[in-house]
Amino acid sequence: MPTSPSPLSAAVARLIRRQRVLVPPQFRPFLARFRQREFSLLDVGCGNHSASIARRWFPRVRYFGLDRAIYNNDQADLALMEEFYTIDLSHDSLEPVPRATFDLIIANHVIEHLPNGDTVLAALAERLRPGGYLYVEFPGPRSLSLPSMAGTLNFCDDPTHVRIFDAKEVANILLANGLHIRRGGTRRDWRRILLLPVTLPLTAIKGNPAVALWDLCGFADYVLAQRPASSGA
Repeated sequence: MPTSPSPLSAAVARLIRRQRVLVPPQFRPFLARFRQREFSLLDVGCGNHSASIARRWFPRVRYFGLDRAIYNNDQADLALMEEFYTIDLSHDSLEPVPRATFDLIIANHVIEHLPNGDTVLAALAERLRPGGYLYVEFPGPRSLSLPSMAGTLNFCDDPTHVRIFDAKEVANILLANGLHIRRGGTRRDWRRILLLPVTLPLTAIKGNPAVALWDLCGFADYVLAQRPASSGA
């Protein structure tokens, strides 16, 4: 049974939060570009207080959420959203979401839940304005060989996972839809790996210790793509 963290671990965790060491991986590539400016963000799969978390890192963000239902968001979170699109991506159209509008679209651990993830990615690419970025993260093929653990370390730990993607497949889909690939591969954040002695006990208390191990074990793949700013980009 998980036990409470030591006072030292709790103190270090507070320091991490204050110093903002553990930037959410989906936000880190964009801190330098967007931290001090106004921009539009479409967050696909926006549960768990995502709007409030985004505003912490990007004070001037214009936040648009998209999910099949309001999940683990309170009124304070909803008040930070410009709009919330109620769309079930497994069968609903993205037609209500305007095309060529967003500076940044994030689909963080979404496509593995969709049998039609490839068509969803194509539709999301259309919603980027010229110069806009798309960040996609998902369990990679390596997750099939990892041990089972609470919080999902093996792909099949989550019964709502329905399709395996890899970085190459996702990159090819986005290339075919007019985007440039800036980088991709297995997600490994050395900061999160170094802080495992603190983060692992904390996630164990919450009942999802696997999340702290994702970077060490190479659980997730990602692709960062950009729509060219012009036809000559």
